[in-house]
Amino acid sequence: MNRYPLWKYLVILVALAIGITYTLPNFFGEAPAVQVSSAKATVKIDLAMQKQIEQILAQNNLQPDGMFFDLNGQSGSVKARFRTPDEQLKAKDILTRTLNPDASDATYVVALNLLSGSPRWLTAMHALPMYLGLDLRGGVHFLLQVDMKGAVDKKLDSLAGDARTLLRDKGIRHGGIDRDGERLTVRFNSADDAAKARAILADSLRELAFTPDGNNITGVFTEAARKAVQDAAVKQNITTLHNRVNELGVAEPVIQQQGADRIVVQLPGVQDTAKAKDIIGRTATLEARLADPEAPRNPRPGDPIPFGSELFTQGNGAPVVLKKQVIFTGDRIESASAGFDQNQRPSVNIKLDAQGGRVLRDVSRENIGKPMGIVLFEKGKGEVLTVATIQSELGSSFQITGSYSTEAANDLALLLRAGSLAAPMEIIEERTIGPSLGADNIKKGFDSVAYGFGAIAVFMMLYYMLFGVFSVAALAVNLLLLVAVLSMLQATLTLPGIAAIALVLGMAIDANVLINERIREELRAGASPQMAISVGFDRAWATILDSNVTTLIAGLALLAFGSGPVRGFAVVHCLGIMTSMFSAVFFNRGLVNLWYGRKKKLQSVAIGQIWKPGSDSQGTVAK
Repeated sequence: MNRYPLWKYLVILVALAIGITYTLPNFFGEAPAVQVSSAKATVKIDLAMQKQIEQILAQNNLQPDGMFFDLNGQSGSVKARFRTPDEQLKAKDILTRTLNPDASDATYVVALNLLSGSPRWLTAMHALPMYLGLDLRGGVHFLLQVDMKGAVDKKLDSLAGDARTLLRDKGIRHGGIDRDGERLTVRFNSADDAAKARAILADSLRELAFTPDGNNITGVFTEAARKAVQDAAVKQNITTLHNRVNELGVAEPVIQQQGADRIVVQLPGVQDTAKAKDIIGRTATLEARLADPEAPRNPRPGDPIPFGSELFTQGNGAPVVLKKQVIFTGDRIESASAGFDQNQRPSVNIKLDAQGGRVLRDVSRENIGKPMGIVLFEKGKGEVLTVATIQSELGSSFQITGSYSTEAANDLALLLRAGSLAAPMEIIEERTIGPSLGADNIKKGFDSVAYGFGAIAVFMMLYYMLFGVFSVAALAVNLLLLVAVLSMLQATLTLPGIAAIALVLGMAIDANVLINERIREELRAGASPQMAISVGFDRAWATILDSNVTTLIAGLALLAFGSGPVRGFAVVHCLGIMTSMFSAVFFNRGLVNLWYGRKKKLQSVAIGQIWKPGSDSQGTVAK
């Protein structure tokens, strides 16, 4: 009656083994490390770079505790783990000097980091500790103010260029286009020309409301267009920041909008605050330009460059001469994705907005067979990402190919989608949370869970005796499985998450209380011990399921509609409900069956005192 088949005990053993394996890394803490990543979009980090770093460290008598190559991010990264912070700082200085001999034009980002201190056999099984949030791990908090005026001005400058192109295509002469603040003024020689131009511009440039002013027309943003430009600028900057933070190797960064024009950036575990400020504050823009056919093939520094052209470098320093005239910039790209051309070579498919497509169509029609380059500008310096030959007339959608791999094509597509900031940003608030404060929060959170668990354990064992011991064991397994699942999902644990763990413990024990009281009720009704155990578990299950499902619904609502700390609480809350149902019912009954199930003539069960109807005193433990 109260016996589990062998396969159920095997399921319990497997669950315990997985729980222990993936919970263990959380007890090893974190070790100081140095991370090397690319500072330029055209420089890749690969296994050869890892070997080079190992050689540099060995030459300077530094033996890392572990070397790790990470494929995540835009170009990969190499991480070296050390035993002490002194070795970490020494390694950072050596790698910075060796890999970046020219400090003004750094090729690699060498940043301090923290890695799991787990043994290699655990790391090989992808058993990693939970990520800790800013309030537990320490790190930096930035509040960025997006320059909304800069975003609007940038868009207005773009629309001014579009207006010039439209009027030239329609053969309408004008006396110039001026921008005064957020007002665009187009001058004409006659009112008739102004009226014709107004009809054309109003139809094509719907973001602006054009009004006549004598021989001139004036365009200003509509409120809807202004809001759309500002919202798009904030969203584009958030997307770009996510990609840039990858260079720091930050686990679970928080990058989210606050209000209409501010962005919150939280980087847990970051020790190098200056490097973090440099990365997230970097400005980058993309431009497409034609190559200059009159330029020398391999110009050297000091060689004369034709008027109207500029000298750039590509990849490992190969010189490329491009014209100064810009065909389109990164803000004209609506989407970019990697794919393959008709010859199955890796390519990047690009889609421009209507205005960018119109300009590119005109330029490409006149320059078939000539090369076009795409340049990335960062910190005032431009570097050529790719140079491709124009095969035919291009429009809003076109394809570029080059001598790059499928992975490089994916990276280029990502950079084209989110390689530049839509508007400048300024850091208006900066807070650093030290590791000591985070350690204090961890200690307090751990103490709250431990004291809560201890109080529950004492009460259950005193009140339900042996069945209380079973309940406490099930509660411990619930905590073990919850931490293991959080570690497997690489979830971020914050103070609200610790509060959710404490709450889960209190909620999980409710199921055991229901089971124990149901068994008591059956015993009072005269059922045999074996029958009372069987009926108690079976009849309590429906009530446990109902209560947990309704609580899970509330947790899913918090997860769907909450944000920040609320979502962190909800994740732990929902996972805790699911692990508690396994431990409180399945695992707990397995213990009871193992202890009592093989006793055919069971006379009593240790489940505390049982009150019997018609009795003037309490019953004994034995039924």
